[in-house]
Amino acid sequence: MIDFHTHTVFSDGAFIPSEMARRAEVAGCRAVALTDHGDSSNLDIVIPALVKASKALAEQFRIRVIPGVELTHVPPALIPSLEREARELGAKIVIVHGETIVEPVPEGTNRAALESNIDILAHPGLITEEEVRMAKANNICLEISGRKGHSLTNGHVARLAMKVGAKLLVNSDAHGPGDLISLDFARKVALGAGLSEEGFKMARSNAEELLKKVV
Repeated sequence: MIDFHTHTVFSDGAFIPSEMARRAEVAGCRAVALTDHGDSSNLDIVIPALVKASKALAEQFRIRVIPGVELTHVPPALIPSLEREARELGAKIVIVHGETIVEPVPEGTNRAALESNIDILAHPGLITEEEVRMAKANNICLEISGRKGHSLTNGHVARLAMKVGAKLLVNSDAHGPGDLISLDFARKVALGAGLSEEGFKMARSNAEELLKKVV
């Protein structure tokens, strides 16, 4: 299992980076990205802290720990500049918090994210087919979420991605105890979203490809 979407105490998670990494390792993850929520107020605090933690943990744990960020509820027009700032600060993975149906994410977030140089659009809600085609064209992965609430539109996202040929990933969006998922549970989430066994295999391949890109 490669999990590109987790949160620590540097935003609204329950664990410090060491504990999140250790719990992910015990859950069977080979790699985990620490992607705390960020906007213009805190990128310069959160990302350097996660970069520092990732470097220290790399010397102690077998699991690969990747520093990143999830740009969350930011005005769509700010996404491109915040993505660039995040990269400059050391983020290896940049996620945008998509237009999930369970939160008041600004309209236009999905499109602005897909026009930017991000890696993953998380829980993109009722994403349009045109936007899914943008994801494919710009080599951006769409997330199948293991998190309650955000997972309500997994089937919609999976159906359009399979129709268009866009890349999918399965992530936990872990915030606390019980949120991390094993490879077997990730498979069940994928199948529950309508993916075939081959589709889940492709999602795992997409994760491997992204890992090679960022490490």
